[in-house]
Amino acid sequence: MAKNVWVFCEQRDGEIQSVAFELLGASRELVEKTNEKVIAILLGNNIKEKASELIAYGADEVHVVDDERLATYVTEPYAQAVTHLAKQYEPSVILFGATSIGRDLAPRLSARLKTGLTADCTKLEMDEQGSLFMTRPAFGGNLFATIICPDSRPQMSTVRPGVMKKLEKDNSRKGEIVCDSITWEESKFAVKVVEEVKEIQCVENIEEAKILVSCGRGVKNIEPAFEVAGKLKGMVSASRSLVDAGVIGHCSQVGQTGKTVRPEAYLAFGISGAIQHLAGMEESEFIVAVNTDKNAPIFKVANLGIVADAGAVLKELQKIL
Repeated sequence: MAKNVWVFCEQRDGEIQSVAFELLGASRELVEKTNEKVIAILLGNNIKEKASELIAYGADEVHVVDDERLATYVTEPYAQAVTHLAKQYEPSVILFGATSIGRDLAPRLSARLKTGLTADCTKLEMDEQGSLFMTRPAFGGNLFATIICPDSRPQMSTVRPGVMKKLEKDNSRKGEIVCDSITWEESKFAVKVVEEVKEIQCVENIEEAKILVSCGRGVKNIEPAFEVAGKLKGMVSASRSLVDAGVIGHCSQVGQTGKTVRPEAYLAFGISGAIQHLAGMEESEFIVAVNTDKNAPIFKVANLGIVADAGAVLKELQKIL
């Protein structure tokens, strides 16, 4: 019988990605109704020492596959490893981050395990029977659909980074670390990594920011935003309109086609608040919106709204801070 919530814990260059900790935190809430375990999957080479960190962030067990074939992410070896674990232990749920790796790996696993997959989820809920309710934007972000998978197990979902809240790290937590071995079908390894060339696209990651100064179409000059963000020890982000105009890079975009953020303070200047943008920032702890249109949708989610010219307010903040 399928049971327990499993989390694929993505790592890059031996560093566990933040989305893994977020999914562990979300999983702890899910199992409160079923009294099942939260189990982490950790794949890589010379990676076992990182397992205890996953326990500190909420995992009850960590299944580690430590193998040189997993040193760099390649679809087939990773798919074989997770498929082997899923068939051996029969989890009820497997969660993945909606990253480039998660979006590549999860669909292949759903096909091999003959089950469904709900992509880019922004909300997860579970009932006492273990049914997972997976909510994601639909129809271009104009509404949200809640999807279930009643007839197949495991129930699978990719979840947007920044949507879920990770738990505080607790080094006193106890858990079990299990080292699994895989019988590889190397004849299916059709792709081999010859060389890795890494390019830094963004020095800062807006998903980690505690304060975001976010600009939209209503800001004609974005330079004051960088000064204000610097004084507040925050970062600058933007809506899609500024990214499409080439004013700022895509890695700074907030929204359905950008990144999902939940900073302590989100300062929105000149952003109208289309539902696609709101999907990426409405979980922020405190939202300040500045817009000349008093009927702008952004004001519906804002804790504080200011009807004024965004550029003028930014210039005043430059003087005050």
